[in-house]
Amino acid sequence: MSMATLGRNEGTALARRPEFEIEPIDASGIGEVARPLSAMERIVNNDAVRKVAILIALAIVWELYARWLNNPLLFPSFAETVATFVGDLSSGTLIDRVATSMRSLIYGYGTGLALAAVLTTVAVSTRFGTDILNTLTAMFNPLPAIALLPLALIWFGLGIGSLIFVIVHSVLWAVSLNTLTGFRAVPEVLRMSGRNYGLKGLRYVIHILIPAGFPAILAGLKIGWAFAWRTLIAAELVFGVSSRSGGLGWYIFEARSELDTARVFSGLLAVILIGLFVESVIFRAIEKRTVQRWGMQH
Repeated sequence: MSMATLGRNEGTALARRPEFEIEPIDASGIGEVARPLSAMERIVNNDAVRKVAILIALAIVWELYARWLNNPLLFPSFAETVATFVGDLSSGTLIDRVATSMRSLIYGYGTGLALAAVLTTVAVSTRFGTDILNTLTAMFNPLPAIALLPLALIWFGLGIGSLIFVIVHSVLWAVSLNTLTGFRAVPEVLRMSGRNYGLKGLRYVIHILIPAGFPAILAGLKIGWAFAWRTLIAAELVFGVSSRSGGLGWYIFEARSELDTARVFSGLLAVILIGLFVESVIFRAIEKRTVQRWGMQH
C-alpha cells in the first residue's frame, strides 16, 4: 500500500470519528429570529423624535412654572416668549441682530481654525514646534477670552475687530489642543506607512494624520464652536455695537435695560436654537460623512 493511499484512509477514518461529527441543530423552538419593528418601536429608536420629545417636555415645564409663579417681569411664560420671538422675527429686528452676530462669529471662528491648523502642522513637523504649542496652550488656554476685552478695546476699538480678537482666542487653543491630541493618538503603523510612501510635511498631515485623528479634531471643532458662540454673546453684552448695528448679545442687553424680560428670554431662545441647529444639523452631517462612514465611531 502506498503512502498516499494510507494517508487517505487515515483521513477518512479521522473524519468519521464521533467527536468530529456535528449533530444538526433543531431551530424549531427558537421562534422568530428577526421581526419587523412596530410603529412605536421605530418612533422610540429615532434620535430626532426623542430629542423633540425632550424639548416639548421642557417647554411644558417652563409654561407650567411660569403660570404657577405668575410674575411676567421675573419669569415670562413660554407662550409669551414665543410670541415675542415670532414678532421680532417677523419685523426683521431679530434677523438683523442674528446676522450681525453670525458675521462676527464666522470671521473669528474661521480665523481661529486657520491659525490652529498652522500651529498644529508646525507642532507635528518639528519637536521645537511641539514645545511652542504646548507652552502657548498652557499659558493662554486657561485665560478666559472675556478677560481680554479691555485689551481688545484698546487695540482694536469698539467694533468687529475686538469681537474677532476674543473669538479667535477662545477657538485657537481648544482646537489646537484637541487636534494635537488626535495626531498623537494615530497608530505607529499608519505613521510608518505614510513615511514609506515618502509623505512629509503638509502632505503627511493631510493624508495620514487628519483622517486618522479626525474624531478628536471634530471634538475640537465642536468645543471651539461652543467657546466662540458663548464668547461672542458675552462680548456683545458688554460692547456689542459694531458697524452701527448691535448683535444678539446687545439685543439681550437692551431688553434687560428696558425691563422687557420676555424679549430677554426671546434672545436667549435664539441663542439656544442656533446652538441646537449647529450641533444637530451641521456637525451631525459632518460626523455622518466622515467618522461614521469611515467606521471610526466607538
